[in-house]
Amino acid sequence: MRQRRRNHRAVAAVATIAAASMLAACGASSGQEDADGAAPSAAALEGRGPITYATGRDSSGAAADTIAKWNAAHPDEQVTMIELPDSADQQRQQLVQNAEIESDAYTVLNIDVVWVSEFAANQWLVPLPEDAFDTAAMVPAVLEAGKYRDNLYAAPYYTDGALFYYRSDLLQAAGIDGPPQTWAEMESACEAVLALPEAQGMSCYAGQLDKGEGLTVNFSEAVNSAGGAILDDDGEVAVDSPEALEGLTFLTEGLSSGLFPAESITFKEEEGRRAFQEGRLVFHRNWPGPYSSFSATDGSSQVAGKFDVAPIPGSSGPGVSTLGGHYLGISPYAPNKATALDFISFFVSEEEEGARLAKSSRAPVYASFFEDEAVVAQRPFFPMLLDSLENASPRPQVVRYGDATAAIQDEVYAALTGDKAAKDALSDLQVKLEEITAQ
Repeated sequence: MRQRRRNHRAVAAVATIAAASMLAACGASSGQEDADGAAPSAAALEGRGPITYATGRDSSGAAADTIAKWNAAHPDEQVTMIELPDSADQQRQQLVQNAEIESDAYTVLNIDVVWVSEFAANQWLVPLPEDAFDTAAMVPAVLEAGKYRDNLYAAPYYTDGALFYYRSDLLQAAGIDGPPQTWAEMESACEAVLALPEAQGMSCYAGQLDKGEGLTVNFSEAVNSAGGAILDDDGEVAVDSPEALEGLTFLTEGLSSGLFPAESITFKEEEGRRAFQEGRLVFHRNWPGPYSSFSATDGSSQVAGKFDVAPIPGSSGPGVSTLGGHYLGISPYAPNKATALDFISFFVSEEEEGARLAKSSRAPVYASFFEDEAVVAQRPFFPMLLDSLENASPRPQVVRYGDATAAIQDEVYAALTGDKAAKDALSDLQVKLEEITAQ
C-alpha cells in the first residue's frame, strides 16, 4: 500500500512564533495580512504600470514568449525580465540583499519552493489572494508548498518530483515482471540482474549523495519513505526516530554493502545522469529532466528504448518523493502590485503553461496535463510523475532553511562516510534543527 505523504501545511511551530514576533515588531507592509490574519483580496494589491520579473536564466525562451505575449496586450504595463545568476545560491543571495535594503528593483520574484517560508516570514513577499488563480485545478501538494501560515504567498510556476529510472530490458531478461516497490525488492532485483552476462561491470543504484542540496533531497525521501519525518505534523523536529534511522540506514548500508557504487557519494544530478545514460546503473533516482537525454537516439545514450520509470521505492511500498519546483511572488517594496498580480495570474494560467510545454521540459502545475493524451505522447513519464507529485512531501519548511539544509548535509554526510554512526548523526541533527527552528 502506498505511503501517503504527511500533511506539511503547518510550518515549524517554533519558527512560526519567532517569525510572528518579528512581524509584529516590524508592522504590516502594504498588502500584508490584515489584523485577523486573513489574506488580502485582489483589490488590496494596488497600483498599475511597468513591473520587473526577477528570475534565473530562461534558457528555453519559453518564459520570454509568455512575457512578450503579455507585453503585446498591455502596452502601459510592460514587464521587464531581469535575469539573475545561474547558481541557485547566488539567486537567493541577490533576492535577499534586494529585500533587505527594501529596493523596488524587483517586482515579481521567481523563487525556489524551499525559499517560500523564509521569504514569507521575513515579509519579503506579500500574501496572494487564492481566488486570483485556478487553484482547484492545481496538484494539491504543489499548491500547498506555496503557503505559509495557511496563506498563499507564492503561486506555483512549475513543479518537480522524483522519478525512479530502471533498465526494463535487464529486468525482463532476469525474469522480473516489473520495477521494485520496496528497497528489499530493489536489492533482490539487482542480485538477479547483475548475475546476467550483459550486466557485467554494472552497479545497482545511485541517487544524489554528494554534500549538497541533492543530499538533503535524497535524505528527506529516505526518511519519508520509511514512514518518518524531519518535522512532524505540528512542525516539531522529529528526525531522531526509528523511522528516520531506517531511512538513513538504507543510504549508509547501500554504500557500505556495495549496493550503491562507491563513487555515488560524489554524485549530484549530472553525475548520476551520466552513469545511468552510459549503462552503468540498473536503477537511478533523478528528476524528470534527464528523461529526454536517456531517450536520445543520436548515439549519446546507451539506454534509449531500454528503460522505463516508476515511483521511487520505499521501506514497505512505493516511497515519498521530495517536491521540487519554482514559484512566483510579489515584493512588498515594488509599486504596481495590481499589475504584478494580474501578470502572475496570466503567467501561471493553464493556457500559458500549456503553451510553454512546446519549448520547456518543466512540468506544469495542473493535473490535467499529466493525463492529456497529446501531452503524454510527447512526455510518456507524465502519468508516473503525477503519481509522484500526489504523494510528494516538501523539504523542511522552516524560516532558516539555509541553516537547516546545511545541518542535514553535515550530519548525513558524516554518516555516509563512516565518520559517525547513523544513530549518532540523527541525534546530533535533532539538536541542531531544534536550535535552528527555535531562533
